[in-house]
Amino acid sequence: MPLSIKNCPCQINPSLAISSNALAYKDCCQPYHDSLDEDGTDNSAGAQAESAERLMRTRYSAFALVKADYIVKTTVPAQQALLDINDIKIWAKETDWAGLEIVQHTPKLGKRHAQVEFKAYYNTEDGLQAHHELSSFVKVTDRVKVTDKSASGDKERWYFLDPTVSMSVGQKQPCICGSGEKFKRCCGVCLAN
Repeated sequence: MPLSIKNCPCQINPSLAISSNALAYKDCCQPYHDSLDEDGTDNSAGAQAESAERLMRTRYSAFALVKADYIVKTTVPAQQALLDINDIKIWAKETDWAGLEIVQHTPKLGKRHAQVEFKAYYNTEDGLQAHHELSSFVKVTDRVKVTDKSASGDKERWYFLDPTVSMSVGQKQPCICGSGEKFKRCCGVCLAN
């Protein structure tokens, strides 16, 4: 990856002229990508996506910059072990990414879910193509060990719900996001769409 990226990949939208207001990678997605150490473990000093749209943007940039560890770590934890990181790397490298368009962000679907409709553009021999998708996200509350008594022991974080991951979760089992609700009334609603 080049050390100097003029515009962050998530700021490039081929259906619009590039704006002079487009953010550089270091001012946009890099702080989120830097939330993972070299070995892919969480770095508490890094930034966490404050919305599903922000997470979508950081994930697109991670695909464009071939940061497969970030793609895995921002997928809901119950699905992470089911992802093939090598396949993600190969697909990301082989794709000639051209830009991102956020069509619509629905920030509140129930208590902890959101959706982002987007178009991820890529170049092929036949010209510019778009992958158009409606993605679901869930906000998970992680319990963290805190040494400072004034600090909170809960940490909320957005995750992507991958509908392509085959999981054997019964509708009446606890939800994969750890909410304590039954799967069918929680993430099962989003994954069924």
